Amino acid sequence: MTLLTTGTPGSAAPPAERGVGPLLRAWRERRRVSQLELALRADSSARHISFVETGRSRPSEEMVLRLAEHLDVPVRERNTLLVAAGYAPRYRETPLDDPALDALRAGMERLIQGYEPYPALVVDATYNVLAANRGITMLMDGLPEKLLAPPLNAMRLTLHPEGLAPRIRNLPEWRGHLLAQMERQIALHRSAPLRALYEEVAAYPVADTAPATAAESEPGEPAAYFALPMLIEHEGRTLSFISSISTFNTPMDVTVAELAIETLLPGDPATVKYLHSLMM
Repeated sequence: MTLLTTGTPGSAAPPAERGVGPLLRAWRERRRVSQLELALRADSSARHISFVETGRSRPSEEMVLRLAEHLDVPVRERNTLLVAAGYAPRYRETPLDDPALDALRAGMERLIQGYEPYPALVVDATYNVLAANRGITMLMDGLPEKLLAPPLNAMRLTLHPEGLAPRIRNLPEWRGHLLAQMERQIALHRSAPLRALYEEVAAYPVADTAPATAAESEPGEPAAYFALPMLIEHEGRTLSFISSISTFNTPMDVTVAELAIETLLPGDPATVKYLHSLMM
């Protein structure tokens, strides 16, 4: 599947007219860091941090970035802090189809294709699917067209009662895992679009699913799972997958910072054997 672009922003930035002080204080409180602790981290003083937060002192551009770094503020929101302090944004937001990202797109395509026959996909900050390999296509086989229409969204596909949900044999556990994952991201990124998606998928009725039985899997000893697997039915078999998510280290672009590559690694030998048989 070719890499696609999406017009949905990864997060809704707070208005810059609030001023940088209240925004920094909100991030500090969200991270549960005291003024003194932040000052020590940023090689400053608690007095100066207090003055910045109350608007009595205007921080330098370097100080804004330093505080944002120590508060683990997402790249998009760092631009918001800079603008609120009266500076120009530092991080670009390059469209994914821009020629400047040609090498990145090609690299991600090769990466997810290299995982075949195991499913792998690239998503943005609101789980819109930007690229997927044949393993993902296999799992989506038979889904209604309305769920496959752009923008394809991984959370909708997974949790919608007409999507993958009825095929997931441990749906209550997997659904709880996905919703908790989104809650953590909302707390980190303060993203209005992500919260809207969360409220949508959390409200989906939970499809009835039958638990997986030993007869549906290959004979052998039960797998000793080291992480919560997704147990999903495909053509009469129960496949087991462990999810792994990769992001880019030290991104300097908003678009790149919000990309994630998710791979579904087989959780038992029977799943390995079955997936490789499909590629023959």
